[in-house]
Amino acid sequence: MTRSNQRAEMTGRTEPGASCVPAEPVQRIRVLLAEDQAMIRQALAALLSFEDDIEVVVQVGRGDEVVPAAAKHEVDVALLDIEMPGMDGLAAAAELRRAKPAVKIVILTTFGRPGFLRRAMESGVSGFLVKDSPADKLAATVRRVLAGGRVIDPDLAASALAEGINPLTQRERDVLTASADGSLISEIAASLYLSEGTVRNYLSACIQKTGARNRVEALRIADERGWLSWS
Repeated sequence: MTRSNQRAEMTGRTEPGASCVPAEPVQRIRVLLAEDQAMIRQALAALLSFEDDIEVVVQVGRGDEVVPAAAKHEVDVALLDIEMPGMDGLAAAAELRRAKPAVKIVILTTFGRPGFLRRAMESGVSGFLVKDSPADKLAATVRRVLAGGRVIDPDLAASALAEGINPLTQRERDVLTASADGSLISEIAASLYLSEGTVRNYLSACIQKTGARNRVEALRIADERGWLSWS
């Protein structure tokens, strides 16, 4: 360092003829944050605001707002919750992947279910984290997926491998879902254009495959494992 530069550093002034190299601007990662609960959305945005290289450029509270917002604000990474009005986060991820394939997608959710993880991977997401992950892991995940990596919650990945494939057929899922509001067999049959005997057979198969005692318990088990939302 020259004497003039040394004096400039000490006094905060640059002398005529002294060399001064400007600092390069930090290339910030442009992030979209989609979460229907405003308090959680704002808390996540606040956490990311402490990172010099990350900027939350747009926040939305509905799944059907994800693609338009990502296109308008030219985002690099999208952080999506699963449970949102308008469109769930997994469907939004699939649409965003088709519309803006360069955008990296991370599912960030309280629902650490293996079935959701499989759907997310099929939708082409780059990361899947549960919301109780350490705060610094979120920023690290944003950087890693943008660099081409993939980040999956290790406990969730292990559970997905252990549980294997979804044992319920599409029709069994339809019937079990239709029973969620306590509908009678006859009502389920009418809504799905099936015979009552066929509905009973499907429900019986669901109970057997989930290891449940009744259709209410079968519904709970299938929902917890993400089998009902399987596509």
